[in-house]
Amino acid sequence: MDKFLLQQQVLARLAEDLLQAERAMQVAHETATHEENIAENKYDTLGLEAAYLSTGQARRAEAIREAMAHWRQFRPRPYDASKGIQLGALVCLVDADDKQQQLFLGPKGGSMKLASGSEFVQVISSEAPLGRAMLGKCEGDQVSIQGAPSGQQFEVLRVD
Repeated sequence: MDKFLLQQQVLARLAEDLLQAERAMQVAHETATHEENIAENKYDTLGLEAAYLSTGQARRAEAIREAMAHWRQFRPRPYDASKGIQLGALVCLVDADDKQQQLFLGPKGGSMKLASGSEFVQVISSEAPLGRAMLGKCEGDQVSIQGAPSGQQFEVLRVD
């Protein structure tokens, strides 16, 4: 699996998300400022609600721009067994039911599932609980996260 191609897919998806957020922000802004939505009494809150929505979409768009900047600067490096799993690692985990999952550990803001050929790759941040738990681990190591009611255990099968 090519890490550079995965990075390009993340950037393309973030660009789509940014476009949607900007469109939603524009529609909410137009709704908030439209003359028909001027409040006639204290219960008439459509314009106010649209203004809040526009502000939220603007924040979302800014967060996506920030994530895109992180992903543009990101340079995945080859796996170094002496350092263990680091940012940029492509990891295959297996759980207690022998279910495997591919994970690509990237910078913040790119959590998504991508298709790579016939396989799916979950992109996660090193700030996510599973991402933090994997840092420094090597092939054959156990990874556990405690957030779930019974906790989750995985074994690191492969790292690229």
